[in-house]
Amino acid sequence: MGKIIAKKNSSKKDVITKKASLLFRKKGFRATSMRDIAEAIGVEAPSLYNHIRSKNEILKEICFNIALQFTDHLKLIEHSKQSNLAKIENIIRFHITMMIEEFENVYISDHEWKHLPEPFLTDFKNQRRNYRLHLSAILQKGIDKKEINDVDPHVAVLTILSSISGIEGWQRSGKKIDAKLLEENMVTILINGLKK
Repeated sequence: MGKIIAKKNSSKKDVITKKASLLFRKKGFRATSMRDIAEAIGVEAPSLYNHIRSKNEILKEICFNIALQFTDHLKLIEHSKQSNLAKIENIIRFHITMMIEEFENVYISDHEWKHLPEPFLTDFKNQRRNYRLHLSAILQKGIDKKEINDVDPHVAVLTILSSISGIEGWQRSGKKIDAKLLEENMVTILINGLKK
């Protein structure tokens, strides 16, 4: 068995997290052991503990890192001078980009977050709820200003997020559709459903 080798501009912890993310998606968080992660990297399991305490720490790192990226982007868009419809389009495009470029980590934060230990589980659930409430608020402002069709904002948020999570099927299908074409088609379908 060898050493953990990090590429330029990444750390050994990044290497561990990346391999763990892949295994968490393929096998599930519960079924993945630290030994599985070590084998995937090509090291002995004890050497992982020099860089990370547990697979729970890895899961927390993945979930909260993804949540932070979405929240930071949302704050940026909320304070922009765009129309509310343009804000929603911008958020949809960001979600699609994240699903394409950070698929493993987004998948883990969408499907495996329920295995987070407390108090992190409650914190993460609160962040998810607040994010959706902020999206609903943007939609409601757009409805009030007659930029967006009079739809239930909560239903619209669920529809948008569910549609985007469907990119998981595209990822597994061998990506037979060009990523840019996928993005443009999804934006057209979702935005046209909201546009007045």
